[in-house]
Amino acid sequence: MITQFLQRLLWLVVLVTAQMVVFNYIHVMGYATPLPFVYLVMLFPLGTSRWSILLWGFVCGLLCDITSLTLGIGAASMTLVAFVQPVLLQLMVPKDAPEDLQPSFSSMGFWTYFNYAAILTLLFVLSYFALQSFSFNHIVDLSIACTSSWLMTFLFCLLFEGLRHGK
Repeated sequence: MITQFLQRLLWLVVLVTAQMVVFNYIHVMGYATPLPFVYLVMLFPLGTSRWSILLWGFVCGLLCDITSLTLGIGAASMTLVAFVQPVLLQLMVPKDAPEDLQPSFSSMGFWTYFNYAAILTLLFVLSYFALQSFSFNHIVDLSIACTSSWLMTFLFCLLFEGLRHGK
């Protein structure tokens, strides 16, 4: 139990630091900004209590907000994703899956994990940019920013997953 806590804490520190030092300064053509700190929520196993996922998601989002000066946008988006993650994971895995199934390429299969990660990152990016713009007056710019940022975030999350399992 303590090892899981320390692993999550290490991922939290690494992802928030990477967001603060590297990813906040990437703005491809003024639109695409990767936000891979959502990967922390993807790591939680099937049987994890909802309050634990919500707390970790909120804290991660809040730390990214503090370092990025985004006024709660990350915390709200991460809390939404943390709320949806257990339900989505239960829908994506078979009914006879072990209670402590860790979401990964090897445990879920490539395409199932691919869809799981795509849905969570899309939900996160859509909520993040909807809260950031707080208006749909510039829907074309918002659509471009959401699509390009989702693609970059999704690719970085897949890269992190590949690095985590050494594939």
